[in-house]
Amino acid sequence: MEPAKKVAMTAPSAAVLIQAWWRGTLLRRSLVRAALSAWIIQIWWKKTQARLLDRRRRISLEMYARREWAVVKLQSLVRMWRIRQRYCRLLHAVRIIQVYWRWHCCHTRGFIQGDYEIKEDKLNIQLEISLGSQACKVQQCIPLPIKE
Repeated sequence: MEPAKKVAMTAPSAAVLIQAWWRGTLLRRSLVRAALSAWIIQIWWKKTQARLLDRRRRISLEMYARREWAVVKLQSLVRMWRIRQRYCRLLHAVRIIQVYWRWHCCHTRGFIQGDYEIKEDKLNIQLEISLGSQACKVQQCIPLPIKE
């Protein structure tokens, strides 16, 4: 191989070479500037989209939380209402049972039976008192004070 020959450059060809280099440099600068501007716009747009997505997510999460809270509140109110109804029914049943039990205790515990008779100036009383298995009979004649 032969070494490359050096060609002497003339002034017009040197000017053309410098102009081509300078135009290439300007073009590369403008392309870098355009690429940088596009990159900045893309970053801004991605941030804006991310902010919008976050806002939508937060709004949908708040709406979901409100709906869930409303459902839970409604469920608790319905449960409370059903338990209160059951409690009121049981309370009514307890009161009825208590009335019948008190009446039964009163009647099985003991009773008093008797009659009376008024003759002239005397009161004759015959009482029979029963307390369970024990019975007691009382007969008494009480004089009545009569003023003449």
